[in-house]
Amino acid sequence: MAENRRFLLARRPEGEPVPEDFMLVTEPVPAPPPGGIVVRNHYASLDPAQRGWMDDTESYMPPIPLGDPVRATTVGVVHASDNPDFAVGQWVMGLNALEDYSVAMPGGFTMPIDVEAVASPSNFLSALGAVGLTAYFGLTEVAKPRPGETLLVSGAAGAVGSAVGQIGRIMGCRVVGIAGGAEKCRRLIDDYGFDAAIDYKGKDHASLVSEIAAAAPDGVNVVFENVGGPVLEAEVFTLAHHARIVLCGLIAEYNTPEKLGLRNLWQILARRATIHGFLIADYAHRFAEGGAQMAQWLAEGKLRADEDVQEGLENAYPAFMRLFSGANTGKLVLKIA
Repeated sequence: MAENRRFLLARRPEGEPVPEDFMLVTEPVPAPPPGGIVVRNHYASLDPAQRGWMDDTESYMPPIPLGDPVRATTVGVVHASDNPDFAVGQWVMGLNALEDYSVAMPGGFTMPIDVEAVASPSNFLSALGAVGLTAYFGLTEVAKPRPGETLLVSGAAGAVGSAVGQIGRIMGCRVVGIAGGAEKCRRLIDDYGFDAAIDYKGKDHASLVSEIAAAAPDGVNVVFENVGGPVLEAEVFTLAHHARIVLCGLIAEYNTPEKLGLRNLWQILARRATIHGFLIADYAHRFAEGGAQMAQWLAEGKLRADEDVQEGLENAYPAFMRLFSGANTGKLVLKIA
């Protein structure tokens, strides 16, 4: 008889999560509620945002309740259905959890997907999922870069950052990426077509400012921010007048007890720059449009999307921590089934 393994949040992490913050339990497979479905999850997305959902603080989504499974976007197959629009065996994507079987109510983020159109169903968690669409809408709709402008991407070797840089090149920008380590910087140039790459590791504030300025001698017009902390504090000293900062993530601060934020706001004022907080949820109604464009660029060879697929729900904790050690080599995905 099938069982449902669930990766639960046992306590609120203090700083960097440790194994004791989680618990893997086994429960019976649920039945679908009236009008609902049960999804057999095959792949789950592992994202920095999940760390924020573990804290008991106000955010754009409610905290994960203690004793509940860790929330995650998943792709899987309908295991049981009480909804005429969703047949058993149909592939779907939705905001579910790190567990074998999830109860879902169709609507919102639960939607059918066509796995015949992709190399792997996991692609709906990378280039054709929230990651790729974050890059697409954050750049094309929020930043609106113009040909010839300089785009600076932090966390550039990550799943979102690498897509942002490639889309920036498609849009005619000069693209500079910031990443950690020589190998990641090599990948930015050789694999993703960035014009310049900067290794932030071992750099003090003055050195990082100097390297960014050298890579962008006319100033940075658009910053796509995924990191925050000292990286963002250096970036603001290199902005061109009327620069736009798209604030997508602050992974450098997710495990810090005190959120220091940006200490150089005067540079924003002096350069007449703007900071725009960006969440992909605002564009959920346009996912089909963005997905079609991303799929076209992939088919044309203009876009590369790498995935780092880790296996086994029992390995959820070490897989998740790859996000914060920088060990992942593409969109981090957990294969469950």
